[in-house]
Amino acid sequence: MTEKTPTPMPSNPTFPAPPGSDLDGHSIEELSDYLDAGREPRNDSIESSPGCQIALAGLARLHRLTMEQLDADVEQEPAPSDSWVQSIMNRIALEANAGRDIPIAHSDPHAALALSEGAVRGIIRSAGDGVEGVIVGRCRLDGDVTHLGEPITIRVEMSIAWGENIPAAASQLRQAIADELHKHTELAVAAIDITVRDVRVAAHVGTPVQATATDA
Repeated sequence: MTEKTPTPMPSNPTFPAPPGSDLDGHSIEELSDYLDAGREPRNDSIESSPGCQIALAGLARLHRLTMEQLDADVEQEPAPSDSWVQSIMNRIALEANAGRDIPIAHSDPHAALALSEGAVRGIIRSAGDGVEGVIVGRCRLDGDVTHLGEPITIRVEMSIAWGENIPAAASQLRQAIADELHKHTELAVAAIDITVRDVRVAAHVGTPVQATATDA
């Protein structure tokens, strides 16, 4: 076993900030630094922003999973590159924006309750926490989520650690997403499509090898 020094989340963006990633005036890198500082001193602008809270939750999950990966055997699981982590951070920033309003049924016909699309993507990401070796990437809701009862297809991209059973992990992720969406939303989920975008594996030359597969 080789000891490794944890690599901090990238503070200087490898890529320019993606369009639409501004979260109530805060960048994803600023939120990452705020999280690394233990959310101290308290920033009321960040703490009162729903979009920032969704992004912080996603960053916290990414940070935890990255640290868990750093704890793995260096010959079995190399640390993810800054560009890989940055791409996930950019995706979190984009998806934390509110997006469409998803209605919630209420007995009072005059009540108008809704859940933001960004919040639902946060639920989907959190569902992946309990699936070993999986990191959720892009999340998309296909269909008209603004009308109750309309069939929706959930499309999720995931990264998986080398050595994990891909079909089993995809099945576990699909079930976890279905359970969480059933618990917290009234979406009529017609299908949950999982695409494996990369397998994190140490090559003989010491660089990650990527593989692409789809489990529909």
